[in-house]
Amino acid sequence: MAHAAPQAAGPTKLLIRNIGLLLSGALEKPILDADTIVAVNGRITAIGKAKDVDTEGATTVVDAMGTTVAPGLIDSHVHPVAGDWTPRQNQIGWIDSFLHGGVTTMISAGEVHMPGRPRDVVGLKAMAIFAQRSFWTLRPGGVKVHAGAPVIECEMVEEDFKELAAAGVKLLGEVGLGGVKDGATARKMVGWARKYGIQSTIHTGGPSIPGSGLIGADVVLEADTDVIGHINGGHTALPDEEIRCICEGCKRGLELVHNGNERSALYTLRIARDMGDLNRVILGTDSPAGSGVQPLGILRMVSMLSSLGDVPAELAFCFATGNTARMRELDCGLIEVGRSADFVIMDKAQHSAGKTILDSVQLGDLPGIGMTIIDGIVRTTRSRNTPPATRVPEIVGH
Repeated sequence: MAHAAPQAAGPTKLLIRNIGLLLSGALEKPILDADTIVAVNGRITAIGKAKDVDTEGATTVVDAMGTTVAPGLIDSHVHPVAGDWTPRQNQIGWIDSFLHGGVTTMISAGEVHMPGRPRDVVGLKAMAIFAQRSFWTLRPGGVKVHAGAPVIECEMVEEDFKELAAAGVKLLGEVGLGGVKDGATARKMVGWARKYGIQSTIHTGGPSIPGSGLIGADVVLEADTDVIGHINGGHTALPDEEIRCICEGCKRGLELVHNGNERSALYTLRIARDMGDLNRVILGTDSPAGSGVQPLGILRMVSMLSSLGDVPAELAFCFATGNTARMRELDCGLIEVGRSADFVIMDKAQHSAGKTILDSVQLGDLPGIGMTIIDGIVRTTRSRNTPPATRVPEIVGH
């Protein structure tokens, strides 16, 4: 089992040099003209050309060897329970395995797979606070898991949301997985959550787990959550006309997930692009689930949306990084000075038909991951899950 990764004992300075391609995570400028990054004590302090950057005194030097550096990937929709174990699939080490797929941050959409999950107000609040506290302390492999997402029930009152926020809870689990399934009640409770700084997500589409039900466009629009959870279905998608109605009827986040309907994901992407709203598109896996655990799920979504959705690969990576960071108010996901030094270093897979990593992704191939870095600390080297990269970075100094 992957336990909390050790943190740096003292001041750190990370230098990444010889970067061949630097992806920013920002749609407005997805590629940066830079070959060097410096991070001090886990935060980016400089981005630029080697000759213009202070590289002295680095405690860790990574030679990117001409490969691609991008922000660490963010999975906007996971269902953790306790530590790095999922009772849904009875699997240990799934979060650490996602790290080998380039995911450095995860967002809980509710700890719904907890055996005996309490449905009473006292119990659901207690479980949310427990999950928030435990994942604040425990970081499997170094991955940042934003957990503690209560599934709302009809008996809750405004004071419950105030209490949860005061305890550090910042997320609601998928609206619709509990007793609240009508738009009016959901809208009232989402408003209370928003008042106290708690973000919300709604289940969209047909039933998934026992206790869930169909949540259609009318309920989604009336509830007005911050994120339209798995608009492409988790697993069963809504009809096209309802998906279009949601896209056009609000300006909230459009979450596309691996464990959903791929055709509906591409349909949603086309609508968002036609509306000039690609900034609303974010990615998740909706795992662990009946479909299993997908360590490469976010990479697969990036590749699928780029290759079949005719989106340049550098923009597709923004769906899994900067878009999510901005929508979820995270300090990672973008390569900017002051942000967390969370990176994934990649190259095209060996023998890919693409001439470059971006070509290969747009052809539908997955990149090979050579290193992940969280808070300026190298967490993994060559991935055990991706196809082998053509080139891999090296740690050349400490």
